[in-house]
Amino acid sequence: MTVLFWICAVVLIATGIWVIASRQPVHSVVGLIINFAALAVLYLTLSAEFLAMMQIIIYAGAILVLFLFVVALLTLGVEPIEQGPGRLSFQLVPSLVAGIASLAAMAAGIRVAWGQSSAASTGDFGTVSSFGVQLLTTHVFAFEITAFILLIAILGVIMMAGRKELRF
Repeated sequence: MTVLFWICAVVLIATGIWVIASRQPVHSVVGLIINFAALAVLYLTLSAEFLAMMQIIIYAGAILVLFLFVVALLTLGVEPIEQGPGRLSFQLVPSLVAGIASLAAMAAGIRVAWGQSSAASTGDFGTVSSFGVQLLTTHVFAFEITAFILLIAILGVIMMAGRKELRF
């Protein structure tokens, strides 16, 4: 299991870098699909079969296919983005500072989580009933915020599609 974890961790990091570094949006989406598949394998190593299947069905199967269609529709008949030296160069330093701060926060969180005992996980981790109870009791605020963010993303896609007016 440890070897599988490290293989999936390397794949997750490599595809995450691929998603960010790719110049083609379609290549980024393909990298994200591979990333989500490796994450589903990690869920399987934790005996969370329900979460693994939801990862594949919902994220890789539905949302990323929708992303592919949106990318294809938005780039249809569009001239290439003009290239030039020094475009957005003023964002380099703030981006690096934000990235380093994010890595430090993640490292601190991992250190705290690693130091805690693994006895806190129960035998029903990853089952449908425990997932539903946790989602709709402990994490209901995060669930609602995610729904709100997805609503804003849908409105942004509608605005980017070039409609002159929104009709509901």
